[in-house]
Amino acid sequence: MIVVGMLSGTSMDGLDVAVADLEIADGVIELTPVATSTTAWSPHVHKRLLALLPPSNTTIDEVCELDTLVGQAAADAAAAALAQAGVSGDLICWLGQTAYHWVRDGRALGSLQLGQPAWIAERTGLPVVSDLRTTDIAAGGHGAPLASTLDALWLAGPDRRAALNIGGIANITVVGPGERVVAYDTGPGNCLIDVVATRAGCPGYDVDGALAAWGHVDEALLAELLADPYYRAEPPKSTGRELFTADYLTKMLAVQPRALPPSDVAATLVALTARTVALACTGHGVTEVIGSGGGMRNPVLVAALRDALHPIPLRSSDELGLPTDAKEAYLTALLGFLTWNGLPGVTQGATGSTTPRILGRITPGQTPLRLPEPATAATTLRVRKTDRSR
Repeated sequence: MIVVGMLSGTSMDGLDVAVADLEIADGVIELTPVATSTTAWSPHVHKRLLALLPPSNTTIDEVCELDTLVGQAAADAAAAALAQAGVSGDLICWLGQTAYHWVRDGRALGSLQLGQPAWIAERTGLPVVSDLRTTDIAAGGHGAPLASTLDALWLAGPDRRAALNIGGIANITVVGPGERVVAYDTGPGNCLIDVVATRAGCPGYDVDGALAAWGHVDEALLAELLADPYYRAEPPKSTGRELFTADYLTKMLAVQPRALPPSDVAATLVALTARTVALACTGHGVTEVIGSGGGMRNPVLVAALRDALHPIPLRSSDELGLPTDAKEAYLTALLGFLTWNGLPGVTQGATGSTTPRILGRITPGQTPLRLPEPATAATTLRVRKTDRSR
């Protein structure tokens, strides 16, 4: 099947799209990367999406309008990706734009993604799998990090390894021989760094880590940040920009004994991400970390991660055939493929759910739905390296 995977991450910087050729035989899924692209949100939509974030208040008409606008933008991005790749698609999987992830007392109670899938089905004529997180939450899981599904199949082997994704929030999946997969959000990835960079006049994020490179880590601020109870909570756990908001950072800075320049704040936030990721990885005794996500394009953050993880090596997912910037989009394509073939989209225990479920709901395209006979199992994921996968 040719499957288009699409999402917009917690950084809210645009739509990531991946076109994948997927097939399954004898429990082995083979994924061939076909094409990837990123489409920035229009300034108007981007501003309105950011305005939804807590602690802001909103209205139901604003939610309805954004649900439509995001769905229409996703529809255009999917159609453009298929046209540019020169292929006819069979299925689209749309993870949506998370507007709110509801966690209380360590338990996930709900998660709202915007982007009405009917617009995608109408624009492309293809069936759309969407609303994947809620199924897992209803079954007792956190609905995140869903990257654990790809990681568990992809990294299975004799070594205990961690897959790390650094978007707005950072998450890890720990995979070891004969062990239950462990996966959870470690804390902020880029989201707080983006806040201070924007306040300093950068274009929404710290380009190449230039702001942080000028700064020095403030140990007092770092200690205050590390004292957050989230880091001491045991997995399974998940978080988002509902906790690590711009106001959260403002309050942390307000209690510091002196005003810090933006460069020092950025450097300290880089240290926070590196330290919390490294503490999580070393706590699980991993022998290697495979990194992906936008944070891997920040050389200052990558250097801090390497230092914090030492002597554990940090590799890029590019080295294993999945583009760093598009790994989560390929994950989304995989999740849709699993749903279409009647297979659970969550590895048992990875998100806290003990009862893996077939994820999401399916919006029909322009032809009647004809699902295949359910596959019996998926045990391994093989990624075929191609020129397009780099």
